[in-house]
Parts: sequence; C-alpha cells; structure tokens
Amino acid sequence: MREMTATEAAALLRPVDTVGLGLGPANPHAMLRAMSERKDWEQLTIGGALILGLFDLFTHPNVAYRAGFFGPAERYYRSVGGNVEHVPAGFRQFAPILRRLSPRVMMVQATPPDQHGFCSLSLHCGATLDELRAAGADPDRLLIVESSPHLPWTSGIPGLENRLSVNEIDVLVRGEEVPFELPGEAPTEADLAIAQHTLPYITSTATLQTGIGAIPNTVAEALAKREGGEYGIHSEMFTDGLWKLQASGKVANTHKGIYDGFSLTTFALGSKGLYEWLHENRDVRFAPVSVVNDPTIISQNRNFVSINGAITVDLYGQVVADSVAGAQVSGVGGHEDFVAGADLSLDDVSLICLRSTIEVNGETVSRIAAQLPLGSVVATPRHHTAVIVTEFGAADLRGATVRERAHLLADIAHPQFRDELRAAAEVIAR
Repeated sequence: MREMTATEAAALLRPVDTVGLGLGPANPHAMLRAMSERKDWEQLTIGGALILGLFDLFTHPNVAYRAGFFGPAERYYRSVGGNVEHVPAGFRQFAPILRRLSPRVMMVQATPPDQHGFCSLSLHCGATLDELRAAGADPDRLLIVESSPHLPWTSGIPGLENRLSVNEIDVLVRGEEVPFELPGEAPTEADLAIAQHTLPYITSTATLQTGIGAIPNTVAEALAKREGGEYGIHSEMFTDGLWKLQASGKVANTHKGIYDGFSLTTFALGSKGLYEWLHENRDVRFAPVSVVNDPTIISQNRNFVSINGAITVDLYGQVVADSVAGAQVSGVGGHEDFVAGADLSLDDVSLICLRSTIEVNGETVSRIAAQLPLGSVVATPRHHTAVIVTEFGAADLRGATVRERAHLLADIAHPQFRDELRAAAEVIAR
C-alpha cells in the first residue's frame, strides 16, 4: 500500500480509463475534486450512482458517466450538457453491471486503518465489496481508498465484514472529508395523515423496511411514539427515522427470524446525529446488497412491512417510482426487491405511499391516474402491488380483481378526481 495525496492519486489515472464507484456515501469526494482539476481526459468512463455533490469532472466533454441511480447531481449534470446516461437496474444488479464494465480503477471512501490494519467501509457496503477486493488483488487494476477520521466505524455480519485490509489496498489517500448530510424534510399534513393510515398494517414485533423521504421517516417517528414495539429492522437504507425509532427503545430485533440481534442495512444516509450514533454501534450491521435486498431472504423475516414511495399509480395498480414521462429522476434501487419479498408470505405486506395530488405548472394533477401518461416507465408491476396509501386512506389490492382494485384506488384519490376515476374504473373492468 502506498499513501498519496488526492492529486497524486488522481495522476495515476490514464487519459483513457475506466473507473468504478459505489452509491452515494461510498464515493471519495477529495478524489473527485482532484480528478476535476485534470483537463487531459480523452475517454474516461465512470460507473456509479447517486453522486452526493457537484464536481466539474462530470461535465468534461470527454467524461461519460453511467449512473444506476439519479439524484439532484445527476439531474443537474444532464441539464448542463454532461454526458450522463441512466443504466436501468435495481440495486442488486449494480454488481454484475459493474463487472461487465470491468473498470481498471475502483475507488471508495472508508475510515482510516485501525490497529489491526482494517478500514471500515463505514456508511456503505452496497454492491461493490467484491469488485473492490478484485481490483486490489489484480496487479493490472488499481484500488484507491480515500480515508477520513470523520466517518463512523460500522460492522458487518459474520463471514461478510464491512471492511478492507490495508494489504488489499493499492493507494490510501488520507483526507478530512465530512460525510454528506441529507437535509431533513418537514412532513406535510398529507404526510402525517398517510403515516396514520399505515399504522394498522404494522403490528408489534413487525420487521420494517423504509425508503427515502418524508413519509417513511414520518411513519418511523409515529411508531416511536405509539404503544407497543419490539420491532426489527431489515432495510436497504438506514435513515434518520429508523435511527430515532431504534434510539427510542422500540427496536428489539429479537423476532425477525433471520439476522436476529441487530438491525440489518446496506447503506446509511442522513444527518450528523445519525452518523455519530452509528459509530461503533454493533446494534446495526452493514451487509452487501446481495444479502439485504434478496427477496428470498427478505421473506424469511416475520411480519415484514415494506414502506416505500411512488410518483404515480394507475387504476391497474402499476407503480411509477423513478421517472416522470420517461425522464429519469431517481432509480429503482431496492423498491422492487422489497415489494417482491413482502409478496411471498401472508404475514408480510408492502405499503406504497404517495400524496394524492401534485402541482404541475400551477395545475393540480391526481397521482392516482386512470391510465399512465404516455412514456411512463413502470417500476413495480401490478401483480406485485399490495397496499397503496394516500392521505385519504389505504387501498388493499391483495387478491382483488381488476375491477375491485380500480375502485379501491379511486376511493383513495383526492375527492376532486374521484368521480372521473370511478367512471374510468368501470371501463377498465369491462
């Protein structure tokens, strides 16, 4: 292992090269800034997802960024002419896609080495652990690790530790980067109502997965205040909401039936308080996404409840969750894995939550649609959709006919749109 500055490490990349990154919290920001200073790129291809910051590198005309998940940065790069293209994939598919790209250089951020020579991968295990180790073991490839003392030390599961040995690392860049904080979003009245409609589906001792956003966090905070508890957590993303739920004493992780004794996740994104709480906290463990998001493993949890968001749902129960009229705004992530995993047992349920309307160019538009707009991309097919929740109630579609589910969905739409949706439901049922 060699120690270098970020500028020195960036100089090791060739003008024509390929680089592999993880998702969001895995990404080394000092390295990306140093790479942005170089102007001699001829053909640099980067595979990654959810860049948490703005770097000139991604607007260089000879840099191509292949993104498995879009966030604000990816949308910005596209808007200013950056060569950013979406690779449709769930989070579990990131690993084989990265292997097909076969990047010569793998980069990641981690903690500084401990006294035993291990660097914790901290806030992200994700889909890159095998590829990081493969790059470090290959003399023709390069593994660059950017360390920061501000990152929390996190633990893995037996046989799959969330760490790298200094013996696996080619280049260590010592830095002082502070982990990205995800701004909190205050819940609206609609969000609070949605959260209340989800609570009857969440029994004491349930195992929980929550997605990103105000609604899942509001549900978690409502559970922290509600009577009962002894919940378990098995969630792709560990959020501020889950932190507050576990810190409230309501999480026992003793009834899950698989990976009992700790909360299981594959990455964390939230506030400084969350990161401080995670440091050396073995009550939360990080495992590869191939484990955390495997529907056959998810289904082994008892009384499993998956809570995710959506953009639009049509009267068939088809869910649009990552694009608007075909324009990419986020990604599938683990959405489909957890919906499918919760679909395999009578004791489990997936809840897809969304506000009933949205303002578009000053016009109120229903997010429960008779039909999906032209160009819509379905993230979850109708045969996996279980319960849809808006501020006006919950539509349990499990076992319902096409006609029944259409009317159930019309009933939880905004009152302004219910009559036309009920009329459309009759047409659909013919």
